[in-house]
Amino acid sequence: MTGWFLLLALLVLGGVLSTLGDRLGSRVGKARLSLLGLRPKRTAVVITVLTGSLISALSLGLLLLVSRQLRVGLFELNALESKLRSSRADLKTSKRAQKQAGKELTTAQQRAAELRRTLKPLQEQTRSLEEERQRLSQDVDAKDVEIQRTEQELSAVRSQIRSGEKELNQLEDTLLALRRGNVAISSGQPLATATLKLERPDQAKAVIDQLLRDANLQAYQKVLPGQPVERQLLLVPRPDIQRLEQTIRKPGTWVVNIRSAANVLLGETVVYAFPEVRPNVTVTREGEVLARTTLASNERDPEAVRNRLNLLLASTLAEVQRRGSLSKGLQFDGSAINALGQELIDRNGGLTALEAVALRRSETADPIAIQLRLSQ
Repeated sequence: MTGWFLLLALLVLGGVLSTLGDRLGSRVGKARLSLLGLRPKRTAVVITVLTGSLISALSLGLLLLVSRQLRVGLFELNALESKLRSSRADLKTSKRAQKQAGKELTTAQQRAAELRRTLKPLQEQTRSLEEERQRLSQDVDAKDVEIQRTEQELSAVRSQIRSGEKELNQLEDTLLALRRGNVAISSGQPLATATLKLERPDQAKAVIDQLLRDANLQAYQKVLPGQPVERQLLLVPRPDIQRLEQTIRKPGTWVVNIRSAANVLLGETVVYAFPEVRPNVTVTREGEVLARTTLASNERDPEAVRNRLNLLLASTLAEVQRRGSLSKGLQFDGSAINALGQELIDRNGGLTALEAVALRRSETADPIAIQLRLSQ
């Protein structure tokens, strides 16, 4: 619609200006005007030419003023054509790149499918290896537990060996003493034991005096049997007594043991001793498992079974002594252990677990009663 309006306006304007130019030229010709020294006829021609140029200039100016597309086409056509050519080139490049990308995508998809086919058996193999690794890890953990239990048993046996060596040295000293006479009290032998819990700290001296009297009476009965207690046979260093008194004054329950410091022969008149004090603790509880061991499938002969039972007893004794028990041995039913040993000898094979269980609650100075049984 704007184009038709512009064309109509140009036609109207051209007609008006042509009419004006013609009349102006006619009047100039009739008036015989001269412009710039030209002849009147030529002046009329110049006026007519100028009028025509003005018509063209006004027409073009009006077109440029009214039509933006004309301005763009007239002044920016070359730039637009250059942009168009560049855009077409870019489009061709994009199409080629798109085709190349499509080819690469197809290649990548084919490669991905090939990798999936390759990875599938590898993934299955990985799962299989992971399951195998877990199984081996469980086996290793079981072996580690078995090794740890064996090391504990070995440690208990070594402790028992050290205790046996110490006892052997004491026995050798005792043998030397026996060559000189009868040993009434051996080194380290307890003469009096008491579990103390003072209501007031000032009771400590009286309690210690009574304990020393009991120990002196025990020493008299062993070293001078049948003789009346007429004097102090027992000698304990005073600093040891003072340290003992300071200890039992503290809150808590204490176990005090008066031990012989050396072998004492029958008939001697002096018994050297020393006090031993430790907190009273619960060593075992009824039904508590104190030690465990395992018999392999090939351990079925009487000797192997007996050694394994002895090892379990030694481990149990070492454990309760480690917990603070003063007991030098264990209380158990010998016939029950013999029956258990026969059951182990007659078994069909396979791993068999044994455990030592406390029969009652025991504290530091109490004897330790146990039962050996198959592990539950």
